[in-house]
Amino acid sequence: MKFYTKQHNYYCGIDLHARSMYLCILDSKNRVKLHKDIKMSPDALMKAIEPFRDDLVIAVECMFSWYWVADFCEDKKITFILGHALYMKAIHGGKAKNDKIDSHKIASLAKGGTFPMAFVYPRDMRSTRDLMRRRMHLMRKRAELLSHIHNTNTQYNYDPLGKNLRYKSNRKLVDGSFADPSVQKSVDLDIQLINFYDEQLRGIEYYIRKHAKINDYQSYMLLNSVPGIGQIISLVILYEIYDIKRFSRVQDFASYARLVKCKAQSAGKSYGTSGAKIGNAHLKWAFSEAAVLFLRGNPRAKAYVDKMARKHNTGKALSILAHKLGRAVNFILKRKKAFNMDQFLPA
Repeated sequence: MKFYTKQHNYYCGIDLHARSMYLCILDSKNRVKLHKDIKMSPDALMKAIEPFRDDLVIAVECMFSWYWVADFCEDKKITFILGHALYMKAIHGGKAKNDKIDSHKIASLAKGGTFPMAFVYPRDMRSTRDLMRRRMHLMRKRAELLSHIHNTNTQYNYDPLGKNLRYKSNRKLVDGSFADPSVQKSVDLDIQLINFYDEQLRGIEYYIRKHAKINDYQSYMLLNSVPGIGQIISLVILYEIYDIKRFSRVQDFASYARLVKCKAQSAGKSYGTSGAKIGNAHLKWAFSEAAVLFLRGNPRAKAYVDKMARKHNTGKALSILAHKLGRAVNFILKRKKAFNMDQFLPA
């Protein structure tokens, strides 16, 4: 966890909402200079902070509407800091809670040097990253439809379909295969939606690949050199990391990608692990998928996982491999060198 410790003349804490925001501005002596609810607009914000603009820092909690505030501060050359929502327990754990109290707490955390910082994703790749996340959401919806077809087939005790319905040519197997017209209509609806999702996903993937070649083509190709990391996983890793140099140590990157667990200890006693939800869930998914795909047609990798499984168990062995892949990606992107199997799994 990193805290914002720089000193300023004024500290502005904002409790953001969809249509309004509550401002609290403190000076260096902890005196409240402004405390009011204003309209959610750049003009209203500029009017409120204008008297305190010299040496001002604006602090907000990480929630869905922070993008425009970050861009506003960048354009106006104002320091902007984003608070990690899961770490800001001083806001969520209070006995009394309202917008006025929350904005004052945010400003106080920034002034006191205890403001937990989250990464402010730059605007040049932010929208493409969000589109990639939207693509993942649509893909999961498509997977739910495929599962529903298989579940319906099992529900009526029909023979297994035998072929993978992810391929369009195999979906003809379910045409007229159900005796009940209503059940057949339900399955036909699933097929139509899957076909629609396929068309939309192809367009989204083409669009994102085109932008990846513009944003950071070298890193994109380096990620593709890793067995098990294909085009989609490469795009997820590329856009979720943004710039690998923002991680000073490989341990920081592994922690951010949820590839390690942190021990909870007190007075020399261990209380298991903590912070399971701290980090990037999309990177965790990407490396977990890459670990499974890395084993395909890779006897050296299978031997390594089998060795780890004998010592731990299969699930833990795959987690170790995912962690190892995460560390490899960190060094690949920093050193600008393609993946080397001999270095990754020495004989």
